[in-house]
Amino acid sequence: MITTDVENYPGFPNGVTGPEMMDLFRQQAERFGTELRYEEVTRVDFSSHPHRVYVGEIEYQSKAVIISTGASAKWLGLETEKEFSGFGVSACATCDGFFFRGKIVAVVGGGDTAMEEASYLTRHCSKVYVIHRRDEFRASKIMRDRVLSNPKVEVMWNSVVDDILGEREPVKKVTGVRLKDTRTGAHRELHLDGVFIAIGHKPNSDLFKGVLEMDDVGYLKHKPDSTATNIPGVFVAGDVADHYYRQAVSAAGTGCMAAIDAERWLESQG
Repeated sequence: MITTDVENYPGFPNGVTGPEMMDLFRQQAERFGTELRYEEVTRVDFSSHPHRVYVGEIEYQSKAVIISTGASAKWLGLETEKEFSGFGVSACATCDGFFFRGKIVAVVGGGDTAMEEASYLTRHCSKVYVIHRRDEFRASKIMRDRVLSNPKVEVMWNSVVDDILGEREPVKKVTGVRLKDTRTGAHRELHLDGVFIAIGHKPNSDLFKGVLEMDDVGYLKHKPDSTATNIPGVFVAGDVADHYYRQAVSAAGTGCMAAIDAERWLESQG
């Protein structure tokens, strides 16, 4: 819903905006009789059957539940980061890298995710800055070496993004960043066309803490070759369980898998 243009989803040869795609998904679901409720679940109770899902004091009961709450990119917390999101600021190089062909961009971060984003962007961009707050990457050696040996990459060590610079009129776009040196406090500006925030993702799974099995980061676990969780009748799909691919098309695929798993489980229950 916060993606401006989606270019890599099958069936849309000319691309589609994120909100338009979601509206098409909604229409298709409603065509098959789906009832949609735009509410925020506040707690769940999977301790007995049927399962219970609560919106405040309102209780919904269900024989099967599919969780697809997704994951949220971690952001720097700058106001300009929000302002230019979708207009030069992104958290997904594989989603948006194509739009920066031949341009100059920056990747913020120092882990494996940042290294992957930077390496991918060198395929499209003329230059890629990697901005890292320390003087050493925390990424794995193979990923570090790949980035540091790439002639298109320049690392800005001991630096944090203090602000994102851009134009508002006639077209909103990023024009650069203001960096702060973490050792001296000195500021400098970098002129560039895009900023990719790669400091990690947080799965939207707080609701299920102490209820469903999850890894140390919070991604929900599921059984091998299945979308089933540790609770019978509860299934998981999409980015809340996927820390690796994080693409709309792969999330949709696991949605299909969860639907099939849920249907077969319901049939087995009579």
